[in-house]
Amino acid sequence: MTPYLYAVPLLGVFALLYTWLRAGWVAKQDAGDERMRTISGYIADGAIAFLKAEYKVLALFGLIAGAFLFYLGTTSSNSSPVIVIAFLIGAVFSALAGFIGMKIATKANVRTAQAAKTSLSTALNVSFSGGSVMGMGVAGLAVLGLGSLFIIFYKMFVPSGLANGEEMVKALEVLTGFSLGAESIALFARVGGGIYTKAADVGADLVGKVEAGIPEDDPRNPATIADNVGDNVGDVAGMGADLFGSYVATILATMVLGREVTVTNDQFGGLSPIFLPMAIAGMGIVASLIGILCVRVKEGGNVQAALNTGNYISVVISAVASYFLIMWIMPSGNFTIRGFSFDAMGIFYAVIVGLVVGTLMSIITEYYTAMGKRPVNTIVQQSSTGHATTVIGGLAMGMESTVLPILVLAAGIILSYEAAGLYGVAIAAAGMMATTAMQLAIDAFGPIADNAGGIAEMCELPKEVRERTDILDAVGNTTAATGKGFAIASAALTSLALFAAFMGTANITSIDISKAPILAGVFIGAMIPFIFSSLAIAAVGRAAMAMVQEVRRQFREIPGIMEGTGGRSTRSAWPLARRPLFGR
Repeated sequence: MTPYLYAVPLLGVFALLYTWLRAGWVAKQDAGDERMRTISGYIADGAIAFLKAEYKVLALFGLIAGAFLFYLGTTSSNSSPVIVIAFLIGAVFSALAGFIGMKIATKANVRTAQAAKTSLSTALNVSFSGGSVMGMGVAGLAVLGLGSLFIIFYKMFVPSGLANGEEMVKALEVLTGFSLGAESIALFARVGGGIYTKAADVGADLVGKVEAGIPEDDPRNPATIADNVGDNVGDVAGMGADLFGSYVATILATMVLGREVTVTNDQFGGLSPIFLPMAIAGMGIVASLIGILCVRVKEGGNVQAALNTGNYISVVISAVASYFLIMWIMPSGNFTIRGFSFDAMGIFYAVIVGLVVGTLMSIITEYYTAMGKRPVNTIVQQSSTGHATTVIGGLAMGMESTVLPILVLAAGIILSYEAAGLYGVAIAAAGMMATTAMQLAIDAFGPIADNAGGIAEMCELPKEVRERTDILDAVGNTTAATGKGFAIASAALTSLALFAAFMGTANITSIDISKAPILAGVFIGAMIPFIFSSLAIAAVGRAAMAMVQEVRRQFREIPGIMEGTGGRSTRSAWPLARRPLFGR
């Protein structure tokens, strides 16, 4: 085995070391006065309570799914009962990735609000540092887990060292358990956290802004704490687990396809196409860290431009570094996969396509969601004539916003395939995901800034503090949408890579939709997103109703709550000992 394989998990350790050091720096920042610390404590307590309840359910699911995988591992010649270990490690790492991000986010929010008393640049430094802990933590855990398990399973199942043999099929089959565990947790965390945050947001707005006529994040609204909790469990912990799963699945799909690539004169003993996606992921950690360190803004400067600068720097470094990495790892000459011939430059071109697709998706998403751009301005103008025209305008703009991303994705798939076949499509997705740490840092910055604004409002901090946090929050709303666009784009490329890898492993050469069972399966598959979305929306509605009813009860039964003297409002409760959420 080549010693260079050990560099991959070591880069994961490097990312986690940065995570630990930066988290410590954030924790040392000034957390404000007693009132600010108390309200921040309410938010942290609520977030931890939600994760405890969620992880209890996930633990039960993990045990049941693990037992099922163990049984399948004993009955399949291409698998092993060891797959359950990879599954459980993937599940734990995915949950841990979300927990790390959420834990530091609940510390960074109040410190961002306190920093906003000084300057916008100081507030950005604290909030983005909290986001970078999330990004580097997710990337570090993914690279450490995947790299370490690959080394272990390679030694365990491939004694001959043949990269293209059936033994490697078994090693990669067992390694897929890590991805399955990560994706399973991601599904629950993203949907569960998303339902909570939207229900809390809707409930707080309906009872507070609509019925009571008080501002958003007003300390008299009992749902304000729940709204801030939702930002952490949905947009931080949920998003972290989501991109952790996508990140791992992308790398693993490329490794599986890499086994099918025919190479000669390989210094890595035929492992180069399998090793390359892990190496690109490790290189992306370094590129992302450099981009993170370049995010700076002067007082009165453009926060969005500062974030974009860091993002573009990480993309450019990834592009340049990938050239030298590919030329070093891949041998000279032509390679083939399923009859398609390509060379090392073709792989490099595919990586560039992936990076360009990811960048364009960020630019397009920013255009459709940022303040001052045509889409947002159009909806603002239509809102002047009532609710109906606002809904119509927003729906029309949302539909319009799908055109350019689909065209970019379609072009990316075609160009990456022309560059290096199906392996090119997979390596393009790996190239796009190389800067995941940077993308997540930008994404997690949003809910931290949102929480900081809420704390500033609830603690009645000076006007200029709320103005600074509002600037960060406005940019954070855009970066949150950008992060979702990045996740969707990467999932589109990854899905094709996964499908191609599945066909190769299952020895399926084609799928004939003229066959009745296959066509029936296509219709059923097309129906699943609709029923899944219906269930999620219905859950949000039920949870929001419960939130509204509870807040109405408190407004009705607690004397003085609207005057700010009620014992359970955040305004009057802050000097007292911490109490459970919603005054119970």
